Amino acid sequence: MTERCRPPKESQSRSVGKPSQRGVFPDDLYDYLMPPPRRAGRPPKHDLSTWIVTDDWPARVPVTEREVNVFAAWFGDILDELLGPI
Repeated sequence: MTERCRPPKESQSRSVGKPSQRGVFPDDLYDYLMPPPRRAGRPPKHDLSTWIVTDDWPARVPVTEREVNVFAAWFGDILDELLGPI
């Protein structure tokens, strides 16, 4: 056999990583009870607890007929189920 036709050695054909760790998943992939670990980095520039949220939207928000039609097309079934047909 020539060098080019020789099959790779076992150590060369293995993928990178330990075989014992491949295919091992955590106990719960959807563990929402635990907050994600904080990433290292600089702290926020502003203290968010001192922020004030102001609702400055008008009492009536103008909506075009096309916008209503888009909502009816995409969410009509869900809205009918929740609110009943209009």
